[in-house]
Amino acid sequence: QVQLVESGGGLVQAGGSLRLSCTASGRAGSPYAMGWFRQAPEKEREFVAGISWSGGSTDYADSVRGRFTISRDNAKNTVYLQMSSLKSEDTAVYYCAADSRAYFGGRREEGYEYWGQGTQVTVFS
Repeated sequence: QVQLVESGGGLVQAGGSLRLSCTASGRAGSPYAMGWFRQAPEKEREFVAGISWSGGSTDYADSVRGRFTISRDNAKNTVYLQMSSLKSEDTAVYYCAADSRAYFGGRREEGYEYWGQGTQVTVFS
């Protein structure tokens, strides 16, 4: 079993920045494709960004491309989401996800085996 723990969420003014972190534990030695999803109130959970287990491939939702950056440190089993130029519409619970079955998890929730509990990001004007 793999546990994912997110941190770094909080309250930020529009135009500001936040960095989310997600640390994986419980299954040493296995590389994971990682991803970030988010769910705003009364909306479906949506893909935000993904990164391959090597870090060599990344993908972003159109709504965040150019503002968010996903990266990872495999030595620390941690993936990051640097969020800049935040907008009110970025307000959501952000979830980290991991998958051990493929090099890259993709944009669909079905592409990920493990999920964190989520961290709240609130952007105010």
